[in-house]
Amino acid sequence: MKAARAKTPRRPALKKPSPPGPKDPVGVYCRVRPLSRPDQECCIEVINESTVQIHPPDGYRIFRNGEYRETQYSFKEVFGTLVAQKELFDVVAKPLVEDLIRGKNGLLFTYGVTGSGKTHTMTGSPGDGGLLPRCLAMIFNSIGPFQAKRFVFKLDDKNGVDVQCEVDALLERQKRDAMPVSKTPSGKRQIDPEFADMINVQDHCKVEEVDEDNVYSVFVSYIEIYNNYIYDLLEETPFDLIKPKWNNCNTPVRNGDFIPPQSKILREDQNHNMYVTGCTEVEVKSTEEAFEVFWKGQKKRRIANTQLNRESSRSHGVFMIKLAQAPLDADGDNVLQEKEQITLSQLSLVDLAGSERTNRTKAEGNRLREAGNINQSLMTLRTCIEVLRENQMYGTNKMVPYRDSKLTHLFKNYFDGEGKVRMIVCVNPKAEDYEESLQVMRFAEMTQEVEVARPVDRPLCGLTPGRRFRNQAFREELARKLEIRGGPINGETEEQSASEIFLQNFPPLPSCELLDINDDQTLPKLTEVLEERHKLRQKLSEEFAKNVLTFKTVLRELDSNVMSKENYVQGKLSEKEKIITGQKTEIERLEKKIKTLEYKIEILEKTATIYEEDKRHLQQELESKSQKLQRQASDKRRLEARLQGMVAETTMKWEKECVSRVAAKQLEMQNKLWVKDEKLKQLKAIVTEPKSEKPERPSRERDREKPIQRSVSPPPVPNAPPVRLRHRRSRSAGERWVDHKPPSNLPTDTVMQPHVPHAITVAAASEKALAKCDKYMLTHQELASDGEIETKLIKGDVFKTRGGGQAVQFTEIETLKQESPTGRKRRSPSNADPPEDAADSEWTDVETRCSVAVEMRAGSALGPGYQHHAQPKRRKP
Repeated sequence: MKAARAKTPRRPALKKPSPPGPKDPVGVYCRVRPLSRPDQECCIEVINESTVQIHPPDGYRIFRNGEYRETQYSFKEVFGTLVAQKELFDVVAKPLVEDLIRGKNGLLFTYGVTGSGKTHTMTGSPGDGGLLPRCLAMIFNSIGPFQAKRFVFKLDDKNGVDVQCEVDALLERQKRDAMPVSKTPSGKRQIDPEFADMINVQDHCKVEEVDEDNVYSVFVSYIEIYNNYIYDLLEETPFDLIKPKWNNCNTPVRNGDFIPPQSKILREDQNHNMYVTGCTEVEVKSTEEAFEVFWKGQKKRRIANTQLNRESSRSHGVFMIKLAQAPLDADGDNVLQEKEQITLSQLSLVDLAGSERTNRTKAEGNRLREAGNINQSLMTLRTCIEVLRENQMYGTNKMVPYRDSKLTHLFKNYFDGEGKVRMIVCVNPKAEDYEESLQVMRFAEMTQEVEVARPVDRPLCGLTPGRRFRNQAFREELARKLEIRGGPINGETEEQSASEIFLQNFPPLPSCELLDINDDQTLPKLTEVLEERHKLRQKLSEEFAKNVLTFKTVLRELDSNVMSKENYVQGKLSEKEKIITGQKTEIERLEKKIKTLEYKIEILEKTATIYEEDKRHLQQELESKSQKLQRQASDKRRLEARLQGMVAETTMKWEKECVSRVAAKQLEMQNKLWVKDEKLKQLKAIVTEPKSEKPERPSRERDREKPIQRSVSPPPVPNAPPVRLRHRRSRSAGERWVDHKPPSNLPTDTVMQPHVPHAITVAAASEKALAKCDKYMLTHQELASDGEIETKLIKGDVFKTRGGGQAVQFTEIETLKQESPTGRKRRSPSNADPPEDAADSEWTDVETRCSVAVEMRAGSALGPGYQHHAQPKRRKP
């Protein structure tokens, strides 16, 4: 029969966010351990059934503000030093066991500092069992009469369960019984007296409402998380001594530790639930058998002697109880072979290692490394709780760092809404643990604010309830009736045997009694009957021999057919075995590949964590530098605004000063010019003829409006020898130039000509010419105001652009103006009178010459608006 695979309840195929249904807060309980000595100082006291008060001991009473501070913390319930294990179990663990049998998951873990009583709360002591043995006892008390036979339920390696038919389960049981050493402890063996008192629970606690139409099987496993690695405590691999390590002096280093077994890997199943691959899961049928499995793993758990605890747990212990259940069929005989109706629920009991300070434990070497890993995993648990609380209270969507620790990664499904979560905070009220207890209290108070989605009930199977008991009642009634009657039913005669029926077919024997000595009829009749019987017997023998031969022939044919079919089946089986072998090889290869990829993924996750940390630090540094730059920019803007204001103020001040100075200078120059005009008029009157009229002060506005007319240069003498042209040497000689002379330019025929050696002369600028040179000169001609040709040399630098072309940046303009030194003529005093309009004539009278002389003597003291008509000084070529 095909095996049916179960699915865990309430888990959809695709992972969804926490359902919007009702939520329950994490149940946090507090248990106060009694002091080991009555004279010890106590820093924790129970106020009421839900509140404890913690106060600093004598050495810590003075704080920074000099006050004595007492703090109270509230829990769902507080258990004092005199509380019994049964009372603690009824309040905390009993609801989780009830949910387990109803198909719901649960998580219970103990939290506290080293030596606070976590392991005692979870395991118990002789004569007073803890939560774990009481949970096992309650489970088996509830499902005892409804348990399935061994191997009816079979767990797979992918966090699922298969249900087998009765035949397959029987074969598995026979194979197990044939093994020389049983892997699982037998319930009939004598209980180990070391833990016999711990499981001797007399209260017989059980769940009231158990589905009697279901069959149940319990599977247990025990793992530990040590140095952030997962190890199977039920694995049969023995612990081997570590090979000695060699140091730099070529001497072995002593090390008394043991090589741990191969660490296990966390994986995610098809329902996105985390599980430990390759973990040993044992099917148990009684409380004694289950606790014996637990005690076997407990002996392998790592404990060490520290300054705070003689037997301190150095790892997190996780004991997982899986309950598989499936309904019976409609007849109430066998398990229903429908995978949708099979439920697998889990209860995880976690004994966390204690947080501790290394300066108090005086840990060194391996103990120091263990303490660091313990504190790191507990810090990760605290961080996950903080992020969950922040997301729920403020509506944020921050990523919860479950993957930072194996402990939080294994139980992340519980916080995502896969079952109830409960925590027992164990505290030691002694004064030495004040600071650690304060941190534990703060973490517990924060954990109570986290809410977990309430799991939904499993669906009903839809079959008629009470099937099991109706079937049992029917069988009991049938057996009772058969026992009462003691014979055939309805008074029928017993069935005759085949020999009796065969003897009845023979002719009846006549009377063999001889009454007379002369009786000669009885013996002949008897002889005749016997002869007939002998003949009939011979015929039956012959017929029987023929039938035997026929049967032998048919049997041989059947045997040959069976042999041929067996050969065919053997051939097919060999082919299938080859295929199975190949598939197994491929599966092993894929598993190795999966392990390699998981190792790479783990490395990448660690690398990503490092990079994220670096990114966070860099972002913080970037933000700080950005703020610093913003402050500097704002300071710069304020300084610029201040400087601009100062510049504007200084500019306005100097503009006003310049305007006032220019006005004063103009007035001074006008007065000087008026004085010069008066002197010239007087000189003119002395030279020519005296005038009776009083000279008037000339108007400066009229002088500015009436420019001085220049005489036209006389034509060159026709018979004069040709003048040798002299070129004016450019200031930038020695560089490669482009001499751009447009065709519209006119030759000036002057002595000084601009000349640039090694220049490329072009009529129009081209890219080819610009690419060869690094200087550019444009010759531009225009008419000046006096009618002469004015030549401008516009110079610039050639540079390459980003697009591969050339551009010109103009840097200098040189102006060349042609003037004739013989433009004015002297007039002899003996000549005739000057024309009427002396100002427009080309002759220069005495007054003009005197004014020119005065201006030449004044030099740079001339006022604005007056031109210098002297010949400019010739530059060196």
